[in-house]
Amino acid sequence: MKIDPKSTSDLSAQIASAIRDEIISGRLIVDARLPSEAELADQFSVSRPTVREALKRLAAQSLIRTQRGATGGAFVNRLSFQEAYAQQITTSTLLLSMNDVSFETACEARFALERSCADLSAKRCSADLLAAMRAEIHRQSQPGLTDEAFCASDVAFHRALVDGADNPVLSYQLAGAVEAMQPLMNMITFSARDRARIVALHVEIARAVEARDGIAVSDGLMALEVETQTLARGLFEKISAGRGDVAET
Repeated sequence: MKIDPKSTSDLSAQIASAIRDEIISGRLIVDARLPSEAELADQFSVSRPTVREALKRLAAQSLIRTQRGATGGAFVNRLSFQEAYAQQITTSTLLLSMNDVSFETACEARFALERSCADLSAKRCSADLLAAMRAEIHRQSQPGLTDEAFCASDVAFHRALVDGADNPVLSYQLAGAVEAMQPLMNMITFSARDRARIVALHVEIARAVEARDGIAVSDGLMALEVETQTLARGLFEKISAGRGDVAET
C-alpha cells in the first residue's frame, strides 16, 4: 500500500483509499485484522492522528469495524447490501446533480433499470411486499395528502416492487434509480402530475404482480415513463416559452 506525499490530496484520504483498494481487490479479506495504528503510521510515514482519521473514514463507509481490548483492533467488515444502499443513493444523487444529464436521459435510464426487475418481481414478489405496494396505493389515494408525502409514497411503492424480485444485488443496484432518481423527477413533475393517473397505473402494476404477469408489469412501468416524460416536456416547453416572452419584452 502506497500514498503520494507530494499529492495535494489529504493524506488521511489517500491512506483510506489505499486500504479500501486492498479490501476491494481481496488482498485484505473479511475479518482480517489491519496493522496497528503505529504500524500503519510507520508504513505510510505519517502521524498516528492521520492514520486514525483514515480509519474513521473507512469505518464511516462500513468497510472496517473496530474492537477494544487485548484482541481488539481494526478488522475488515462484511459489508451488507443494506449498509451499502445509502452510499449508492448518495452517489447517484451527486452524479445527477453535478453532471449535465438531461431529464429525458435520466428518466429513460431510471425506468429501463426498474423494468429489468419486472419479470422476477412478478414471479417472486412476496405477499408482504405486494401488501406494501397496495398500502402505498391506498395512501396515495387519500385526500389532503401533501406533495411531499405523495412523493415519498411513490418511492416506497417502487422500492417494494424492486425488492419483490428477491435479488439483493438488483435491489442494491436499483437503490440509486428508485431512491435518488425518482425523487429528483418528482420534484420537477409534481406540480403538473395527475395523481389519479399515477395511482391508476400503480394499481395496474400491482394487479400484474399479483397475476404473475411480468409483461404487464413492464408495460405498466413503460406507461409511467411515458407519463413522466410527457409531463416534463410540457413543463420545459412552458419554461422556454416564458423565457422567450421575457426576452421579447
